[in-house]
Amino acid sequence: MKRNSSIENPEVAAVFASHPAQQRERLLALRELILNTAAATPGVGRIEETLKWGQISYLTPETKSGTTVRIDAEGDGAAIFVNCQTDLVQRFRALYPDTFSYGGERAVLLAADKPVDEAALGHCVALALTYHAAKRRK
Repeated sequence: MKRNSSIENPEVAAVFASHPAQQRERLLALRELILNTAAATPGVGRIEETLKWGQISYLTPETKSGTTVRIDAEGDGAAIFVNCQTDLVQRFRALYPDTFSYGGERAVLLAADKPVDEAALGHCVALALTYHAAKRRK
């Protein structure tokens, strides 16, 4: 996977920098996966990288195609969070029951000592980034 551009938002860069090196690398890999998935997913458009609730967050401000995707450290690992009012984590569980651990209705938990199934996680991210667009098509 190619490295994406530098982090433009200084507040976001500061949050990345605040994590220990191993967690920072894991979070940067998630950032890369999210940005690459967004670029490869039709209808998503430009991604805005910002902070919401103190977490690094990815929004689709122009197309409004998706729900906010947030990333943060979770214990020794990391997590991808979505709005708990969506059915996304329920859908992720149905699609990938044994691939990931989940935190309630809001998170995909990624253990530090396990490799990430990037294809499956990218699919989950694509579903989140197109959540509203898919609802509008129904």
